[in-house]
Amino acid sequence: MFPSTSPDTGPEPWADDARPGPAGPSRGHPPAPRTGPDEGGDPPARKGPRRLRKGGPGRRPDDAEADEPEEEVPPVPVRRPLALTVAGFAALLGVGLVLGAQTAGPGHRLPFAFIIFGVQLLFVLAWTMAMRPPALLVVALVSAATAGIADAAAVRSDIAGLAPLGYAAVAGLVLGVLGQLFRRVDRVRVTDSLGGTLLIVVGVVAFATLIVLSRIPKGTQAITVCLTASGVALMVARLTDAIAPWPRLAPQVPRGAAGVVAGAMLGTLTSAVLGSYLVGFTPTSAALVGLVTAATAVLADLAVGYAEAGRLMAGEPPTMWVARHMQGPLGGFALAAPAAYAMCVLFL
Repeated sequence: MFPSTSPDTGPEPWADDARPGPAGPSRGHPPAPRTGPDEGGDPPARKGPRRLRKGGPGRRPDDAEADEPEEEVPPVPVRRPLALTVAGFAALLGVGLVLGAQTAGPGHRLPFAFIIFGVQLLFVLAWTMAMRPPALLVVALVSAATAGIADAAAVRSDIAGLAPLGYAAVAGLVLGVLGQLFRRVDRVRVTDSLGGTLLIVVGVVAFATLIVLSRIPKGTQAITVCLTASGVALMVARLTDAIAPWPRLAPQVPRGAAGVVAGAMLGTLTSAVLGSYLVGFTPTSAALVGLVTAATAVLADLAVGYAEAGRLMAGEPPTMWVARHMQGPLGGFALAAPAAYAMCVLFL
C-alpha cells in the first residue's frame, strides 16, 4: 500500500515521473473497460451548448475559434479625376436647368420644355445603359416617348397639376412591360425588369414637374432656389470625396460621409443666401426648401453608388463608363424636382 497524503500537502512527488508500481497487471479488481472511441484518454469536456448552424450540424462556440478568419475585402480606391469630373457635370447640369427656368414665362414654356426634354434623354441613356433591363431598346424608346408626352401635357394642360403626368407615367410603365412580354427571350425576366422600368419611367416624368412648377406663382423662384441648392450640394459632395473621402460609408462605395454632410449644409446655406434676394422668399423659407431638396439630391446620388456597387458584387459586368457616372447627378436632380414642387405647394 502507498502512504496516503493530505490534499493540503501539495502535489504528489511523482507528478512528473512515472508512478511506481508493478509492471504487470494490478492485483485485485480488473480495470474497468474503456468506453471512449480512442486510446488517447477521455474526450474533452464541452465548453458550451451546441448551437444549430443553418445548413449544417450543430456547432460549439469553441469550434468557431478553429475556423480560418475571413479575408477582408480591400476598399475601393477613390479616383480623384473621376470625382472632379462628376462634380463638374453636376454643376453644369444645375446651371443649365436654372437658366432654362428663367426662359419660362406665360405663353413661352416651350424653350424650357426643350431643355427638360434634353435632360430627360440623358437620363434615359444613362439609366438604361447602367441598369440594362431586358429589352433595353424597347424600354429606352418607351421612356423617351413617355418623356415627350409628359412634357407636352405639362405645357398644354389647362390647369397646372400633376394628374396628366401621373397618367403619362402609368401609360409608359404599361407599354414598357408589354413590350417585354412580346419578346420570348425577355419574357422570363419581365418580373425582374419591372423595378428598373419603373425607375426609368418615373425618373423622366419627375423632370416634367419642373415645367408644371414654372406655371404656378413663385414657381420660377422656387426652381432657382431648389435646383441651385441641389447643384451646389452635389458638386460639393463630389469635390469633398476627391479631397477627403472619410469616413468611408462602405468599402465597396468610393464615397465619404463628410462629402454628404458638407454638400447638404452648403446647399442649404446657398439657398438661404438666394432667399434674401428673391421676391417672395425669406432666408428662412428658402433655407427650408433648399435643405429638403439638397439632402434629397445628395442621398439619391449616394444611393446610385450603392446600387452600382451591388451590381458589381453580384457579378454583373460593368456597363458604359460615361453612363455609370452620369447616373448619380441625373438621379439626384430627378428626385429633387418633385421635392421642389411639393415644398413650393405645401410651404410657400
